[in-house]
Amino acid sequence: MPVWLSFNTQADWTLYGTPAATDYKLFVKSERMPANYPYTALDETGYGGILLVCDVMGYPKAYDAACPVEVKRDVRVRVNADLKAECPVCHSTFDVFSLDGHPLSGRAADEGWGLRRFSVGPGTRGETMVVRQ
Repeated sequence: MPVWLSFNTQADWTLYGTPAATDYKLFVKSERMPANYPYTALDETGYGGILLVCDVMGYPKAYDAACPVEVKRDVRVRVNADLKAECPVCHSTFDVFSLDGHPLSGRAADEGWGLRRFSVGPGTRGETMVVRQ
């Protein structure tokens, strides 16, 4: 599934992105999540949506939000109170802030299924930050 999410200015990144350590947001274009993000026709959020985070060192990272165990578009990991991404169905957990989506517990850990990562960095057309496959 295509992935493209563009933050054109530093102000856009500060308002809609994840500019500080342990910030996180879920982007799902088909459900207009987050509601205030100005999606364009070019934006695509992949299979299960994009879980955009800022790791403990302050670097942005992005993952497909679909649980790799459940493999359903609408079964998405969510960041819990312990700052682990957790599937609401199988309860597998993943470290998205320091271990690149590595599975920590549950069936995902048993099978070695981590979250799929996307590339995050400055855009080639002057964008401040772009999430892409």
